[in-house]
Amino acid sequence: MSLSSNIKKIRKEYNMSQEEFAAKLNISRQAVQKWETDSAQPDLFNLKTIAKLFGISLDALVFDSDARIIDELKYDKTIQPEYAVMHEWEQYSEQLPIEFRQTMEEGIDIADYESLFQAVNQIPGGKYKADIADVLFHLVLNAPMKKNYRYYEPSELDVIQKERKAYTFQTKMPDAKELKNKIYGAWIGRVCGCLLGKPVEGMKADELAPFLKETGNFPMQRYILSSDVTEEICEKYTYRLIGKCYSDTLKQCAPVDDDTNYMVLAQLIIDKYGRDFTPYDVSRAWLDYQPKNAYCTAERVAFRNFVAGYKPPESAMYKNPYREWIGAQIRGDYFGYINPGNPELAAEMAWRDASISHVKNGIYGEMFVAAMIACAAVTDNIIDIICGGLAQIPEHSRLYEAITNMLKDYDKGMTKADCFENIHRSYNDHDIHDWCHTISNAMIVVAALLYGGGDYGKSICMAVETGFDTDCNGATVGSILGMRNGNSGIEDIWKNPVHNTLDTAIFGVGKVNILDCVEMTLKHIVLD
Repeated sequence: MSLSSNIKKIRKEYNMSQEEFAAKLNISRQAVQKWETDSAQPDLFNLKTIAKLFGISLDALVFDSDARIIDELKYDKTIQPEYAVMHEWEQYSEQLPIEFRQTMEEGIDIADYESLFQAVNQIPGGKYKADIADVLFHLVLNAPMKKNYRYYEPSELDVIQKERKAYTFQTKMPDAKELKNKIYGAWIGRVCGCLLGKPVEGMKADELAPFLKETGNFPMQRYILSSDVTEEICEKYTYRLIGKCYSDTLKQCAPVDDDTNYMVLAQLIIDKYGRDFTPYDVSRAWLDYQPKNAYCTAERVAFRNFVAGYKPPESAMYKNPYREWIGAQIRGDYFGYINPGNPELAAEMAWRDASISHVKNGIYGEMFVAAMIACAAVTDNIIDIICGGLAQIPEHSRLYEAITNMLKDYDKGMTKADCFENIHRSYNDHDIHDWCHTISNAMIVVAALLYGGGDYGKSICMAVETGFDTDCNGATVGSILGMRNGNSGIEDIWKNPVHNTLDTAIFGVGKVNILDCVEMTLKHIVLD
């Protein structure tokens, strides 16, 4: 074959047009056309570039040797992903600082490898960095625990249950009418709390508070409106306020959000697999019902792990630096909804869900929230709701300690301002690990419950104006107090913009009527 024929054959082997082939070489399409018609020939630089890009030798490219070209195209070419276009959540090698910190916080003894993690992190992204990061992952996986680590944080359900500290309180099961009011309140409460925080998700506290003050909404008492976002205001803040979802621009429904998708998805899981669903059932539902882009951080990693054949609980551990982030904590509400007055079963169901993508405190966060919601169905006492949730997670965990210390400070008379300031001292919202961690956000949820005094609007506003993961925390507080107070306890100012309708990213579902979701929830409840 001639050189022109060889070039054309290579291009077609890779199913590339002349324009695409030219783009790879940073030349014109006309140049490729001339090469392939033998009216011109590539210079040495371009010959070397073709050989390197397509994994063949120069002599096989230039000389008339069909067999050599076919063999080299078949056996010598290397196929790699385009690392530059992959999302950072899907590249373990791009999250090594988070992995190192996460591992240290878990009490795993890798301190001697800090400089190694830093050095590998400086390598440009690509195959070599990914290969070295794979070695670091196995190093972490097999590293021992620190001696005298003061927490005990199992991920297995039976061990978690053995490590709980019992808490009892007076309960009163609502009648059928009131239970429906509570379930309705929980659904609409979560949706509205999410909507409150959605426009400023990612805005850091040092910009959020000034923005709210400048728009006459601090302390928060209403939704952020599109009319708050003037051109003059936008110029003052690095956070992009243009194009966000504002309550006065909705099209008569609450927008798609992962915080609310998971409620609808959990309902589908219960409907399909029953109350005895397994972690594996949840992993199948994730693949069946939502696209990859509906999942973030730990959930995105778990999704890719399912596709690659990793089953729970390994799907939560394999190359997952986000394993204690907030993702599971926002998924457990429905298990509280369908287990009113039974926090233990609510937490167990939450464990079945959380264990597919999280470990340790990442799991506890979902169990804690689900149990609090189950308690909120049968008591108005905020302390009992919080402590009833704590009773379902290990006593010697970091999450348990953080919330218990908050309760002690509250009991001693700590002011609201000091409480929230303490959270910001403990966690830096400019650090993505702190911003998105289970514990920092769980502390905000608890603080809003304590200092909000059971008032729905006041409490969701506290959760949002504090910063960190605003839509998640607004949604969780809204769900807990929506269950406690019922739909009748939520003012119309919050409910009116959503028109009892919620949009989702779930295949074959789209928009749902919240009252229909309430009716299905009631069917999934089994009372003794």
